[in-house]
Amino acid sequence: MAAAGLAERLSEVRQQLPATTQVLAVSKGQPSERIREAVAAGQRSFGESRLQEAITKQEELADLDGLASPLDWHFIGRLQANKARGVLRQFGTIHSVDSLALAERLARIAAEEALSPAVFFQVKLRPDPSKTGFEPEELRAAWPQLRALAPLRPLGLMTIAPQGLEAAERQALFQDCAHLAAELNLGQLSMGMSGDWREAVAAGSTWLRLGSTLFGHRP
Repeated sequence: MAAAGLAERLSEVRQQLPATTQVLAVSKGQPSERIREAVAAGQRSFGESRLQEAITKQEELADLDGLASPLDWHFIGRLQANKARGVLRQFGTIHSVDSLALAERLARIAAEEALSPAVFFQVKLRPDPSKTGFEPEELRAAWPQLRALAPLRPLGLMTIAPQGLEAAERQALFQDCAHLAAELNLGQLSMGMSGDWREAVAAGSTWLRLGSTLFGHRP
């Protein structure tokens, strides 16, 4: 796909979004050249899920750090405890904080590194053996501890719809996530991917994690 194709896809998506919804371009598995194409089209926020792959790309794209709007790197994959320090050093935002233990570890290391990362708490709102995350009641019970974990900066909730749901079921799930975020006084929602972003937008998503919609399917 030519650079114009990526730019056109990005523009088409943006035209359908409210001002409150941002696009996170999921660049995992994409070479640095494809990220440059997206940057040329005005994209600044990118999502990665593998630490070493991200470090390599960040080094290859270091010349872009001087842009008026520098690149904004988000970690979106499942975060293993032994990768916490490396992820904190490379990413300003983490979308996949899925347990109190992980949050406590991130807070401790962030304090040691003099960092204040933005975080989303991952919630599991429907049964899904392939996904991790806080159950709603578990999150409510842990919330007094989570919100006190300086220097973490809680932004909102992240959720992933299980495969096989109908559009109406996905939208209901996203609405449940929005209601839970409002209950906890959290203003942002990381929900919606290439297959379900329209339902997520309808439910109030503020961050869409889009990979194939922008870059096309990887070979």
